[in-house]
Amino acid sequence: MTGGRRAELATALAAARERVAVAERATGRAHGDVALLVVTKFFPAADVEHLIDLGVREFGESREPEASRKVAQIRADRGDIVFDADMIGRVQRKKARSVSRWARRVHSVDSIDLVDALGGAARRSLDDGERTDPLGVLLQMSLDGDPERGGLVESDLRGAADRVAGHADELRLDGLMVIAPLGLEPEEAMARAAGIRERFVADHPGARELSAGMSGDLEQAIAHGSTCVRVGTAIMGARPILSP
Repeated sequence: MTGGRRAELATALAAARERVAVAERATGRAHGDVALLVVTKFFPAADVEHLIDLGVREFGESREPEASRKVAQIRADRGDIVFDADMIGRVQRKKARSVSRWARRVHSVDSIDLVDALGGAARRSLDDGERTDPLGVLLQMSLDGDPERGGLVESDLRGAADRVAGHADELRLDGLMVIAPLGLEPEEAMARAAGIRERFVADHPGARELSAGMSGDLEQAIAHGSTCVRVGTAIMGARPILSP
């Protein structure tokens, strides 16, 4: 069964990589310009280890404490392999400390209060030797203003960016993240995100990352400047049934 699962992942991973490469070529972007972040939430550490054997080094997780346990297990099993895990889901402020121990970057920063919580948590993790670099931050932008989906409207991004700058020793402003809203066509959503990102980068030239695009809309995201697509279902398959 292990060999079968690895072969299944290898086939799906190759197909996802080809989709990214085709989208890069279609828009005149260089091969490798767009990072493929494999979203492994809900899936076991064994799947992540298969993907590591297939050359994957960047993963996305979204649930605590599942992510902490999984990352710790993989690091114990594969101590000779360097890999990065990003937090892509919404973060409760009370979980900031645990996230700061393992995450390279948080994609879903959607409030000033969360910036402060992550800043304090990353400071403690640096002081305790649990990390050696500042925690990367992507501000999640909202295209529809729906608080249930999270994100900051464009007028609030500057204040959040300024607050990240106030934690410069422990946080690093990497750029923006977006999830296309329900009911909005991917092409329109990504075009809007690209416009916001262009204006944001004019004020914050070092924050050029754009985490945009998932299994269903990665081509549109790449066409509009995404630097990182977050792909789960197209590689991992349907979400496994979890025990209650």
